[in-house]
Amino acid sequence: MNIEIAERIAKGNKAYYANAKLIKSKFLKKNTNMKIYKMIRPVVTYSSETWTLTAKDENNLHIFERQILRKIFGPVSINNVWRIRNNMEIEKLIEGADKVRFIKAQRIKWLGHIQRMDQARPTRKLLDWKPMGIRPVGRPRQ
Repeated sequence: MNIEIAERIAKGNKAYYANAKLIKSKFLKKNTNMKIYKMIRPVVTYSSETWTLTAKDENNLHIFERQILRKIFGPVSINNVWRIRNNMEIEKLIEGADKVRFIKAQRIKWLGHIQRMDQARPTRKLLDWKPMGIRPVGRPRQ
């Protein structure tokens, strides 16, 4: 899974840099840039329903997301001193709608879809499958 998630983040970077001129443009409003970002998000979250996220994967997704959002929202000026927005400020701006929560919601949605499937479908059979027997104790001999 780590490799798949890293590949998805790399493809998201490609999609971001393909639209970087638009996002960095001073003529577009932040709302328009957020719409562009919401078009990039499906590139990263494609097939995320099947991912098993580790803490490292979640952190990498957060880093990628914050990187783009810092470019969209730009720095903050306090008393004519410019600084980069911190993570808490970005969380407030997106109001908790980050990628990891989106992926977890997609997984729950996919589970509901599978549970509504006909019992004869292979995906549903796999969900309901119970392995027979028990696993041997200890490591297998080689």
